Amino acid sequence: MITDTHAHVFYDAFDSDRDAMLARAHAAGVSRVIVVGTDAASSRAAFALAARHPGLYPTAGIHPHDCEERFASDRDTIAELARDPRCVAIGETGLDFFRSLSSHDAQIESLRFHLELARAHSKPVIVHCRDAHPRMAEVLGEARGVIGVMHCWSMGPDELAPYLELGYCISFSGVVTYPKNAANRAAARAVPLERLLVETDCPYLAPQSRRGKRNEPAYVTETLDVVARERGLSSAELARITSDNAARLFRLA
Repeated sequence: MITDTHAHVFYDAFDSDRDAMLARAHAAGVSRVIVVGTDAASSRAAFALAARHPGLYPTAGIHPHDCEERFASDRDTIAELARDPRCVAIGETGLDFFRSLSSHDAQIESLRFHLELARAHSKPVIVHCRDAHPRMAEVLGEARGVIGVMHCWSMGPDELAPYLELGYCISFSGVVTYPKNAANRAAARAVPLERLLVETDCPYLAPQSRRGKRNEPAYVTETLDVVARERGLSSAELARITSDNAARLFRLA
């Protein structure tokens, strides 16, 4: 069993072959996919897809890129979906100070809202962090007791400590397979096994063998293989470990 802990399979990039794409995932051994919402509409789409396809699990959140535009209009829907027992996590939320498509203040307000939801409903939070590490550690530290996942970890091992101390899991994407990303592979070696997850973040960040092409859940196997090699484990062992970790974090059957 393999679990892709972060995928956006509701995007129109999959409209032409969504059923075939999900069949390829199943054939590759990917039996569970966390379908991550990025605003009210996509969160509803995640729920609708999960209702039709066993093994898909929805989340509800507002991406930091969109929170300045959509936070006021979407927050009530996200709060409603968060209460739904089918919702396995709150987010994607976080801070992105690289592109800064929303103001930093708007991103922090939205992140705090998601952390409050996660606490209120005892659900994990899915966190996006890009070029915002010091501020992110501060804001998550304000919500001590809330746990979740630092998705698509793109940093090295030196930044791990505050998130591990807070109880967060660390998820690796196709980024870890890129030849020049030795620091990210060092982080994959440093994360405690019980906190380790893998993901695609599809349709983005395809692994090295398909770099520049559309990503999909089946391709998480390449990320799994690279992380397993770095850890000195077989891919089957790491598939079991990361799926067990995902089941525990997201309370999956």
